[in-house]
Amino acid sequence: MSSQSHRKMSGTRLPNKPRSDAVELTELFSAQMAQLCLNEDYSDVTFIVENQRLPAHRVMLAARSEYFRALLYGGLSESTQKDIHLKVPVEAFKALLRYIYSGHLSLSQMDEDNILDTLGLANQYGLTELELAISDYLVQYLALNNACAILDAARLYNLEKLTKVCLTFMDRNAADILQHETFKNLSKESLEEILRRDSFFAPEVQIFLAVWVWGKLNRNVDLQSVVSYVRLPLMNLDHLLQVVRPSGILDPNKLLDAIEEQSTSKYLKYRAALWPKENVATAKFASRTIHGECPTQLLNGDITSYDMEKGYTRHCISDANDSGIVVELGTICLINHIKILLWDRDNRAYSYFIEVSANQIQWDRVIDYSQYHCRSWQYLYFQARPVRYIKLVGTHNTVNKVFHVVSLEAMHIMNIPRVVEGIVAPTGNVATIEMGAVVVDGVSRTRNALLNGNYVDYDWDSGYTCHQLGSGEILVRLAQPYYVGSMRLLLWDCDDRTYSFYIETSTNQKDWTMVIDKRDEQARSWQNFTFTARPVVFIRIVGTRNTANEIFHCVHLECPSEDPNSLLIENEKQRLAEDKKQLKLNDTEPSTSREISNNINSSRHSGEEREKSIVEEDVLVQFDNNSMDEQ
Repeated sequence: MSSQSHRKMSGTRLPNKPRSDAVELTELFSAQMAQLCLNEDYSDVTFIVENQRLPAHRVMLAARSEYFRALLYGGLSESTQKDIHLKVPVEAFKALLRYIYSGHLSLSQMDEDNILDTLGLANQYGLTELELAISDYLVQYLALNNACAILDAARLYNLEKLTKVCLTFMDRNAADILQHETFKNLSKESLEEILRRDSFFAPEVQIFLAVWVWGKLNRNVDLQSVVSYVRLPLMNLDHLLQVVRPSGILDPNKLLDAIEEQSTSKYLKYRAALWPKENVATAKFASRTIHGECPTQLLNGDITSYDMEKGYTRHCISDANDSGIVVELGTICLINHIKILLWDRDNRAYSYFIEVSANQIQWDRVIDYSQYHCRSWQYLYFQARPVRYIKLVGTHNTVNKVFHVVSLEAMHIMNIPRVVEGIVAPTGNVATIEMGAVVVDGVSRTRNALLNGNYVDYDWDSGYTCHQLGSGEILVRLAQPYYVGSMRLLLWDCDDRTYSFYIETSTNQKDWTMVIDKRDEQARSWQNFTFTARPVVFIRIVGTRNTANEIFHCVHLECPSEDPNSLLIENEKQRLAEDKKQLKLNDTEPSTSREISNNINSSRHSGEEREKSIVEEDVLVQFDNNSMDEQ
């Protein structure tokens, strides 16, 4: 063969002809292969299902399924059998064969029982792609008449996503599900999983009645096990005596225990409605403010048109903390996140605490910022719990004796940040205008230039915050206490000058702790710091030296640091600490300090090689965002 036969084709392409570098005949191939499905031509195996003979082709099945490869070529007795008997639903098996041969399956042409049977076969035969595709299809068509059957199938085949969607659907439609005729067909395991959920929200007497009917139709199961998940203390006395006792299901002592728990327990295990990521403190959910002056302002959704005279709900602050603002949700809801906007048209700060209750009798304090100065937006997180009432109590205002709240939101979110002793430990920078931080002291041509996120556009005249050496400081106040252990600072670096400085933090602007001491060092440009994590509200940056003049200049502050190189170093430190701990457990000599330092320096050097490109990308993104904000 000549060497020219290996050359790539080249030449002039005809005008107006789309270019095609590959032969794409997938649809034709699929259609031709589908013609072999249930066709005796070239068939070398026959499956006998429900007395029907279904011809097939060993090589096709083995190529498409590990299960059939092992069955037909794995040395089992079926490897040599011409006829193979299977105990599976015949219509579902035919659908499975159509998929195996063609890669196509029209679920819309199948009834629900057939689809669920096919889902089971896809799981049995290891056809993962088909299993997931059917699961996604069922999610779209979930309804009252099929939710129970789909949940049983999803749990049986360990389809986590489908199971989660089914349970959420049932939570949202609990009362209707309990009364639907398909409820009686639920498996015991699925029923118990539903009843265990705090978010399966329906009157407990309805739940009991549905379980009672279910038990009559499923006499071969242990009903006592199922009934144990019914929360008897949530029923009133009439329901316990006139509904539960006549059923004869429970020992009378169980009823007495429930009555006693009602009257003595501080914490009943309430069920609550769950609306993920949706603010339930709105008129849509029939929520309202029942205590506080100007109550209609708090939940109206207006977070822009407020001033000294209007746009907030308030209460007078007293030493006894016996007044407050109380919100009643439309029903008991499962929440773990509250967001409030404190009045912030000046630099005043507030202290406060928040309590929640399901019955307005027993209150739990979920947030206590009575010892901290807070302002603007407050992002608050706690362990999810059933809540009907939310009480806000102001304990201090730096200007007067009134507590002002512009807005309140309450919701449940899937992933909450780490909380240390009630204080959020953020992973992203909270020293930003968007997060409510402000510069209290410091000189700048632009207010809050230190916190606006722009660390590119600075020069000799603008883009920085400064103070006179020996007589001033730069003071930043975060919107709320945060648990942080790192910062990043950009010192003005348009020439080769260096600075010395130190940084202190405080929670009350009275008691200060020095966390960074650079007074004996010559620092310039970007500075990354780590320190023992602690609650922080105020950050005080004090310059002590400038090799060029008597002014200390800062361009940008992050708290905590978002520098990728710094994160690499911190991750390396954490890994080495874990390794060292493991070595001690194994009675092995741990790494020396020099070895740890070398490893960290190695990470630092590798990170620095990537830092420039990473920071440049971040700068572009940040600059675009700033431009959009200005527009």
